[in-house]
Amino acid sequence: MTTLSEELTWRGMVNQMTFANITDLDKETRTFYFGVDPSANSMTIGNLAAAMMVRQFIAHGYKAILLVGGATGLIGDPDGKKQERDLKTRDIVNANVQGIVAQYRRLFDGLDFEIVDNYDWFKNINYLDFLRDVGKYVSLTQMLDRDFVKDRIGEGGSGISYAEFSYTLIQGYDYLHLFREKNATMQMGGSDQWGNMIAGTQLIRRIESAEAHVFSTPLVINKQTGVKFGKSEGGAVWLDPAQTSPYKFYQFWLNVDDETAEDLIKIYTLLDKRTVDDLIASHRENRSGRALQRELAYRVTELVHGSSVADKARRVTKVLFSEEGVELSSLTGEEIDMLAAELPAAERGNVVDALVVAGVAQSKGEAKRLLAGGGVAVNGQKVDDTYEITDTSLVKKGKNTFVLIR
Repeated sequence: MTTLSEELTWRGMVNQMTFANITDLDKETRTFYFGVDPSANSMTIGNLAAAMMVRQFIAHGYKAILLVGGATGLIGDPDGKKQERDLKTRDIVNANVQGIVAQYRRLFDGLDFEIVDNYDWFKNINYLDFLRDVGKYVSLTQMLDRDFVKDRIGEGGSGISYAEFSYTLIQGYDYLHLFREKNATMQMGGSDQWGNMIAGTQLIRRIESAEAHVFSTPLVINKQTGVKFGKSEGGAVWLDPAQTSPYKFYQFWLNVDDETAEDLIKIYTLLDKRTVDDLIASHRENRSGRALQRELAYRVTELVHGSSVADKARRVTKVLFSEEGVELSSLTGEEIDMLAAELPAAERGNVVDALVVAGVAQSKGEAKRLLAGGGVAVNGQKVDDTYEITDTSLVKKGKNTFVLIR
């Protein structure tokens, strides 16, 4: 079995750490914590990258505490934000907490972990006691030296409230509390959380005269755009199926470029090194087959939404793109419903009317020209403007425009 340090290294999950050497991770197991703030009721695939790192630590015997920030969510992390956040009500934050907790349970199903909410220990803290017992040990100079603070209070900055300025102190106290109550001696997260995480180790050292560690994983960057991975033209890619449908989720992974796919298959799946190396080698021999992207799309969709949903997304995709002879008629009612949620639709009847009703053609004249030019197929067969659609069918214009007839 590979060591934890070897596993993290080949998967590209190593960024900064307070350990002298990454092999220190192999010498003893620890209790660690990993947190997500409920700024929304769902994690994104950016959060998922860090969660996959967490899974590796659990698999190698570390004890996991999964924190949801019911308290910090009431303030909002200012790091990386150019302007002050709008405060969320406690009801909204509570609802978001429940959404994150549900996703924790799915992503870490079958593993040993504990879920905590930092609101549980912050709700009864006295402000004066907090200043005396915690704030007294935090250097204002170090807080002012944070990049996001400099950006916000410097020339042209939008300014920063005392509440957001104090966010680092609040997160640092989380680590101190979990150190005291749960014997947590390591915190982990994305590289953008490094400053907040280090604040906790400093509190533990100054107040408890004890050692605690931080381990961060790199942010996943789209190599083609340079943008933090998980962002698309429509915004973030969410784990919640109500915000990013399982079909769109599957398609997102299916459409990543070759170079990015070689990195993501290591980060976002649990496939072992030999299997991944074989997949990459096979893919390089036949890039047009996109075997790597297909495996990536299925595995991540399976992890987030379950094997049944992943199977549906895969079969629906095969129908749309005429793969492996899978026909529309072979789809189940649920698979048809998945298609219907994504495609423009029209009723049975003449194909010209269907193209216009679905908005694929702006007029009957345009529809007839498309048909005359051989640019329209119904269930894989080219048709002309006299064709009548009498059954549930898939109309395809060009390569990637579809209409579902039900």
